[in-house]
Amino acid sequence: MRFALRIAYDGTAFYGFQRQPDVRTVEGEVLKALTKLRIIRDAESSAFKGASRTDRGVSAFFNVVAFNAADRPDLVRAEVLNHHLRDVWVLGVAEVPEDFHPRFWAKSKTYRYYLVNEGFDLAKMKDCARLFMGKHDFSAFARLEPGKDPVREITGVEIGERPGYYVIEIEGKSFLWEMARRIVNAIRFCGLGIMEPEEIRRALEGQYTKKVPPAPPEGLILWHIDYPDVEFRVDERGLKRAKRDLFERYSRALTRAALFGDALLEL
Repeated sequence: MRFALRIAYDGTAFYGFQRQPDVRTVEGEVLKALTKLRIIRDAESSAFKGASRTDRGVSAFFNVVAFNAADRPDLVRAEVLNHHLRDVWVLGVAEVPEDFHPRFWAKSKTYRYYLVNEGFDLAKMKDCARLFMGKHDFSAFARLEPGKDPVREITGVEIGERPGYYVIEIEGKSFLWEMARRIVNAIRFCGLGIMEPEEIRRALEGQYTKKVPPAPPEGLILWHIDYPDVEFRVDERGLKRAKRDLFERYSRALTRAALFGDALLEL
C-alpha cells in the first residue's frame, strides 16, 4: 500500500527539508518516525518521495511525502505519527496509487511570505507584483542549479494588507531555488522606492547586472499544494498535538513581538 502524508513543520528547527548527514532535517525526522514504527524499512525500499525540498528556515503548512508501507500500514495515522514527531505534524493521510509521486502529481504550489510593514508604497508593490505574472525566465530571481531550465510560470501574486504587516502569496506550477524569496524582495524594494517596475521588467527579459537577493527564509511558508484527485483525511485526535504545539509557538512569538514593540516605542 502506498500512502501520502500532508505535513506541516517549523522550518526554523531544521537544516532544510532534504536529509543530510549529521544535521537535523524534516525528511530525516519523518523517516526516523516511520522506521521506528516499522511502517517502512528505509527510504529506498519504500520509494520515499517528497513534494518540495524547502530551504533551511522555510516552514510549511502543506508539504507532502509519500511511501510504500512495508509492515504496519495500520499505524499510518496522524494520531500515532504525531506522537513520534517533533517540530513536524501530520495534518492528513491519503492512500494513493502505486505510481503517485508528490512532486510530479502536484498541479500548483502556493507560498506565503509575511512581511513587516516598513512604510511601503502599496500601489508600487502591486505594480511590481503584476510583472511576475505569466511565463518568464527567472534567472535574475533565483539561485540556479546547473542544467535547470530558468523558465517558470507564475499564475497568481496577491498582496494582502494586515495590521502591521503584509502577506504576499505567490502561486505557480513549480519554483526555482530561492525564487519565491527573491520575488518577495523585489516587491519589497519596489515598495521602498529602491527599485522601479521598469527594472523588474528588464530583469525578466534578461537585462540585469545584479540578481535580487533573497528575503530571509523565516518569513516564508509553503502554504498549499494542489492535488485534485487526492483527499487527505485526519481526525481531531490526530490534530490535537499539532494545535497545541502551534499555539505554544504563536504565544511565544507574540509575547516577544509585544516586548520589542514596546521597547521601540520608548526609544
